[in-house]
Amino acid sequence: MTNGEKKRRNPHGRLRPALGALSGAVAGFAALAVAELVSGWVRPQAGPVIAVGGAAIDRTPAAVKSWAVRNFGTDDKLVLEFGILFVLALFALALGVLALRHRRSGSAGVLLFGAVGAAAAVGRPDSTGLTDTLPSAAGAVVGAGLLFLLVGRLGIRDPAPGRPGVPGGDTFEGPQWERRGFVLAASAAAAASVGAGALGRVLNGSSGRDAVASRDDLVLPAPASPAPAVPEGARSRVSGISPFTTPNRSFYRVDTALVVPKVDATAWRLRIHGLGVARPVTLSFDDLLRQELIERDITLTCVSNEVGGPYVGNARWLGIRLADLLAECGVRPPSGGGPADQLVARSVDGMTIGSPVEDVMDGRDALLAVGMNGEPLPFEHGFPVRMVVPGLYGYVSACKWIKDIELTTFDAYDPYWVRREWARRAPVKTQSRIDTPKPFARPRAGTVMVGGVAWAQHRGIDKVEVRVDDGPWRQARLAAEDSRDTWRQWSFPWQATKGGHTLTVRATDRTGAVQTEKRARTVPDGASGRHSVVVTVD
Repeated sequence: MTNGEKKRRNPHGRLRPALGALSGAVAGFAALAVAELVSGWVRPQAGPVIAVGGAAIDRTPAAVKSWAVRNFGTDDKLVLEFGILFVLALFALALGVLALRHRRSGSAGVLLFGAVGAAAAVGRPDSTGLTDTLPSAAGAVVGAGLLFLLVGRLGIRDPAPGRPGVPGGDTFEGPQWERRGFVLAASAAAAASVGAGALGRVLNGSSGRDAVASRDDLVLPAPASPAPAVPEGARSRVSGISPFTTPNRSFYRVDTALVVPKVDATAWRLRIHGLGVARPVTLSFDDLLRQELIERDITLTCVSNEVGGPYVGNARWLGIRLADLLAECGVRPPSGGGPADQLVARSVDGMTIGSPVEDVMDGRDALLAVGMNGEPLPFEHGFPVRMVVPGLYGYVSACKWIKDIELTTFDAYDPYWVRREWARRAPVKTQSRIDTPKPFARPRAGTVMVGGVAWAQHRGIDKVEVRVDDGPWRQARLAAEDSRDTWRQWSFPWQATKGGHTLTVRATDRTGAVQTEKRARTVPDGASGRHSVVVTVD
């Protein structure tokens, strides 16, 4: 037999690792597709990519999370998912090459990754039990079997001991390479995987059908206490300033949910229990709607918001006053002799958020919100019910998709973010932002309108000042105040001269505290400092 004939019968040289890698890629794709299909019958959150991604988020240091939010914004979850898929692809290729020499070991590697996915799924806070392991397990079994089959079609076994090599490659014992069989098997597997993945997507997409219907059918009752009309002059006419009311589609979203929970309002329940709760209750969504509803404009801020960052927004919320609901259950604040100083809210996705009971019951408009800007809460913002507490950063107040409220103490329980280096208590810091002109803008010399927003929820903003370069602080014009729980727009007519300039803003809240110039990162209780932009005047 000539060397050329041997090369045609056994894949040598560059072709060998390429075919092995291809086998691994096809097997890995099939595993993910089958897992996607099975998760459509189980639940979307049980899929291996989502489960492993959630586990990765839970174990990521706070500083890294802040970095991801700062650099990727609301796309941070998409980046994480693509990162997981990229790593899985690399391992699939490597396992395919390994299987050329160690066929069983390559398949065992696929099973190992399935075990990792299953463990991540069952270990999630919102896990429903062993059924959550099924997507990863089924995908791993199919992937391992397919890799074993495809490598077998290549006709490759370990080199026979004592057999001489041949020019251009080793001599192998075993059947000849079944080129047609390999191509047919790989093509059929790829096609079947595409179909399984597509069907899985359809099933996962329809898993929230009842939730979507419950939201579509919802007609929100009129509030017993409507929001006061926004005062004339609260909305600045200066171009480029953030609108007073942030549209729902533009409102920031920062959470750990890789799959947005879709909760059927007709099946939703809220349990209130714990320390000092004299009358524990379980409420349905209709029970909440029968309560007295109030409507308020409230600005929310994320603790991950850097100085000058975008994670702040103002909306009109409709909901039930949380303090009234707690009082009906016999809860008293610590100042009134109550034994609980922490309210732990639990989400359907397992998130836990701890709020000071004193703050929730001190008279501020802390809400269990059901509506946002005149419509039912969007799913991304917590439908059917979420918490909204003015004056506190979201990570200690704004539980979305809430299902449980437990009264306890700060000493007895550390919620999700506190266990990850964030502070237990986190009142919103006084902040201001320049919205216009944008950084590195090139306005023309003359009058340039500088403007933006300032906030100090539950304290209110009394003054905003602007400084050009190292000049004196000059007072900006404040738009009318809607309430101390909302941001205020401001503007300043700057007589701009040619050249490069640095514009800096600072705010003073109603307590008389001036926004600090001391820079601090977001961890552990929110960023501080003053926002500046650099512009060049032509």
